[in-house]
Amino acid sequence: MFRKVLIANRGEIAIRVMRACRELGVKTVAVYSEVDKNALFAKYADEAYLIGPAPASQSYLNMDVILDVAHKASAEGIHPGYGFLSENAEFSERCEKEGIKFIGPSGKAIKSVGSKIAAKKTMAVAGIPIIPGSESGISDLDEARDIASSIGYPVIVKASAGGGGIGMKVVRKGEELVPSIESAQRVAKSSFSDSTVFIEKYLEEPRHIEFQILADSYGNIIHVGDRECSIQRRHQKLIEESPSPVMTPKLRKKMGADAVKAAATINYINAGTIEFLYSKGNYYFLEMNTRLQVEHPITEVVTGVDLAKEQLRIAAGEKLSYEQKDIKQTGWAIECRLNAEDPLNNFTPS
Repeated sequence: MFRKVLIANRGEIAIRVMRACRELGVKTVAVYSEVDKNALFAKYADEAYLIGPAPASQSYLNMDVILDVAHKASAEGIHPGYGFLSENAEFSERCEKEGIKFIGPSGKAIKSVGSKIAAKKTMAVAGIPIIPGSESGISDLDEARDIASSIGYPVIVKASAGGGGIGMKVVRKGEELVPSIESAQRVAKSSFSDSTVFIEKYLEEPRHIEFQILADSYGNIIHVGDRECSIQRRHQKLIEESPSPVMTPKLRKKMGADAVKAAATINYINAGTIEFLYSKGNYYFLEMNTRLQVEHPITEVVTGVDLAKEQLRIAAGEKLSYEQKDIKQTGWAIECRLNAEDPLNNFTPS
């Protein structure tokens, strides 16, 4: 096990990881921006270092400074939490090159599912159901019209590099397609520096179901049950619950097996989440999140598995503490998110 770990994050998730470290006898290092100098997480850690001013680009996203602190503090590993650098393949690779363990997947694994188009191709080859749509980014508008016509309206235009619903456009009629593609491309370019978009069949009123994955470096992979996050606002999750209210033992076994297969396909190691859309008795791969999810505590509540501790053990080279037969979901857990919106500006996120 590690002797000391740096947590490259702030707030609740930093405290969560520090608590897991403390219970495993691991010393912790916090990094904080000027505005967070009196925050609880900065006081809770065994050591804390100022890394820059309030803007994240100058602090929590500054790889050079964070790695410099890790070396100064003699931290053996870095836990990225969620958000910030948690799904940054370059950061994972830099940690590896500098002899610091990234407590998460490899940069190669992150890259393999970072593009939604590439991820869909990979899962299709593995035999996992995917939503019908374009096989590559849209570059020809006439081809886009043909694809939309062949799969049937409504369709949805998505940013390949995106997340959180940014750049998504639902298209219900042919005349809406080109303006929607052009709008999605502009948003994708400004938000992700990648204008690539693709088309999928739009599923009406689907269920959004995800499976928590744990995988060690010895080839052991399990799923830690399911969560549902269908109740959303502006494509952002509002309520998550575990288990899903529509899940049956037979469906859980089948979807869980495909989730494990998805992780195995990209040689995934550590914690991750495979997300599916479920509609009218069928399910389809949506995307993979290569980090600990915000909603991970509800899985911990119903299974008794401490996901943060398992992340640390896996990264330290230990085998999984559980086999699939050990995972049981007992009871029910719900997480609700509070969102800040501006009522004077059409309730846009503030």
